[in-house]
Amino acid sequence: MVEYLANTEINSQRIAEVESCFGASGQPLALPGRVLLGEGVLTKECRKKAKPRIFFLFSDILVYGSIVLSKRKYRSQHIIPLEEVTLEPLPETLRAKNRWMIRTAKKSFVVSAASATERQEWISHIEECVRRQLLATGRAPSTEHAAPWIPDKATDICMRCTQTRFSALTRRHHCRQCGFVVCAECSRARFLLPRLSPKPLRVCSLCYRELAAQKRREEEEEEGGAQSAGSPARAGCGASSGDDEDSDDDREGSGDGDWPSRVRFYDSGVSWSSFHS
Repeated sequence: MVEYLANTEINSQRIAEVESCFGASGQPLALPGRVLLGEGVLTKECRKKAKPRIFFLFSDILVYGSIVLSKRKYRSQHIIPLEEVTLEPLPETLRAKNRWMIRTAKKSFVVSAASATERQEWISHIEECVRRQLLATGRAPSTEHAAPWIPDKATDICMRCTQTRFSALTRRHHCRQCGFVVCAECSRARFLLPRLSPKPLRVCSLCYRELAAQKRREEEEEEGGAQSAGSPARAGCGASSGDDEDSDDDREGSGDGDWPSRVRFYDSGVSWSSFHS
C-alpha cells in the first residue's frame, strides 16, 4: 500500500508542503518511513456548529487543522496516532449524510465527507493504516474511547436536571466523561480522568457519583476489602470553585473562504479534483 512511496522525493515534498502550510505553530511531520497517503477537507461537527477542517492521512498518524487560506495556511494542528483510532460509521438521515465518528481515548468527534464515495475512501484508507500500525506495534485495538461532546444546539435545557434553560446569561458546559450538555449547578464536581488530563476535569453530577463509587470499590479491593479511607475528593475528585473553560476547536478560525470539497489519495490513484495542483 505505501512501501513504494516511502523515502521518495515526491513524498518528502508533499510532507514539506504540509509543514509549510502549518508554519511555525505546527509540529514537524517528516519522519523516516512516514508516508503522506491522502489529504482533503472534511466537515467536523464542533461544539457550536459544523465547520470545514483540513485532514491529512499519514501512514501512522492523522493530522487535521483549521483552514485560514486554502492550500496555503492552516493552524491549530492536531495529531492523532493511528493505533489509537477506532472508526464508527453513522446512519444516514435527511439532514446528515456521509458521516462517521473518529474515536480515541482522548477525544471522539464526528466528521462528514462530500459524498458517499469519499466517505468510503476515507474509512477504507484509515482502517487499513490502523491495521498496519497495530500489526507493526503489536498493540491490541483500542477499547477505551472518550465520549463525543453533544453539540450545544442539540438541547436548550440541561441534560441532567432537565430544569435549567440555557440563555445568553446561563451558559452550557460539557461533562468530560459522558459528553452531555449540562448547567453549572449540575457540573460543579471535578474528577481526575488520567487519559484526558493530569488535572481534575469537569464532570456532571451523575458521572461524579459513578466515578467516585468505582474509585472507592477499586481502593477497597486493593486494601483487601477494608473500608476505603478518605472522602471522594481524595479519590481524585471533588468540587471546585474555579471554572475550567469548555474547550473545543470550535473556537478556532472558521475557515471561511475558498476550500476544495474533494480529496486525493496518493497511493491508489483515487483522486477527485486537482487538490494542490
